[in-house]
Amino acid sequence: MLSLHAETARDVMTPGPFSLHATASVAEATTFLTARDFGAAVVIDAAGHPLGVVTKTDLLVYQIEKADRPHGPGHPAPTVRDIMTPATFTVRDDAPVKTVIDQMLGLNVHHLFVTDKAGVVVGVISAVDVLKKLK
Repeated sequence: MLSLHAETARDVMTPGPFSLHATASVAEATTFLTARDFGAAVVIDAAGHPLGVVTKTDLLVYQIEKADRPHGPGHPAPTVRDIMTPATFTVRDDAPVKTVIDQMLGLNVHHLFVTDKAGVVVGVISAVDVLKKLK
């Protein structure tokens, strides 16, 4: 029988997640995610607080819809803030691992970002991270 060898979000998270600043360009986000083979990255403000999430799906939707948008001189290039999902699903680093799993299942998400007491993103939990703790 498998059991989960973790007590808190801190025990299952990948620490020090890579993030994108809200003012990053769409091209920078595309390079960032593809070079690291990430499916998503948290979008942060100058203080490190999460504003949203940009995913490969967000980038694909942008590319598909780009043909319908005005472009060229006089139209500013979109930033990550323009295309991100403006919601970030987070969990505190001291949350019980059962809460982490319940939240991922309840929200039907593949990633939860982990914050400290000040609300700064300190890690990320993927479904694979949880599975790695099963033994």
